[in-house]
Amino acid sequence: MKSQWECFLQNLGVWEGSFTNFSPQGTLLNDTPSCLSLEHLNNSQKVRLTLSRSGQDIIREFNSVGGGLLFFENGSFSEGLIQLGPFSEFGGELAFVHENRRLRLVQLFDTTGQLKELILIREHLAATPADERPTLQINDLLGEWQGQALTIYPDLRSPDTYSTTFKLQLDDAGRLIQSTSFAERTITSTATIKGPIVLFDQNPQKQVQVLFLPDGASATSPVKVQLRQPFFIEAGWLIQPNLRQRMIRSYNEKGEWVSLTLVTEERKL
Repeated sequence: MKSQWECFLQNLGVWEGSFTNFSPQGTLLNDTPSCLSLEHLNNSQKVRLTLSRSGQDIIREFNSVGGGLLFFENGSFSEGLIQLGPFSEFGGELAFVHENRRLRLVQLFDTTGQLKELILIREHLAATPADERPTLQINDLLGEWQGQALTIYPDLRSPDTYSTTFKLQLDDAGRLIQSTSFAERTITSTATIKGPIVLFDQNPQKQVQVLFLPDGASATSPVKVQLRQPFFIEAGWLIQPNLRQRMIRSYNEKGEWVSLTLVTEERKL
């Protein structure tokens, strides 16, 4: 099994793309071209990150990884706060790596816990094709998806793996019915579809929305994060018509970050 540092090194290279800001309702706010370079320094245990955007460079150097940052073996990762605090801003990033592409999603919440902004970052390795998928639609996800989930933990204990089944269908009234099965548990919920947003509104105190985004991406967010309630943020990426990945960053009722899960699933034909 690779170390976290070795997993981080899967991201080395020059990544060209853009940062696209969206409102919680899916309104495109701005789109900024970007170039991000991750390079080894003199074969040392140090990596330099250079992000060029809007004519400005941001430089960070790493000689270790940890804190609120965790990597999977293929380089996919998540970074964010390890603790939700009262009256403070909150956020997290979920990032997929697939072949020459990266898709990253940042979710930001204001000091009252309300979702305030989403940033979609679409990247490809320099000198390779920037093949992007269309904006996600509900019909892209209908059906039954079978997959494998891998859960890793901030304390680096042994990962957990398990099979998953994810079913999406529309009822006669046009509401969405979602059924998720994993680890011998099945959770069924219903949602209202409003344009690019799917709103799981059965419990007014725990509403969750899914926003459909360009390049086959989706953002699953609590409408409001609050203490004394467990919650999660999730990103999805439809890599091919019948291949999708989802990444889930989970927090407990104390607001502590407890796990990171990567689900790879294929639609049952």
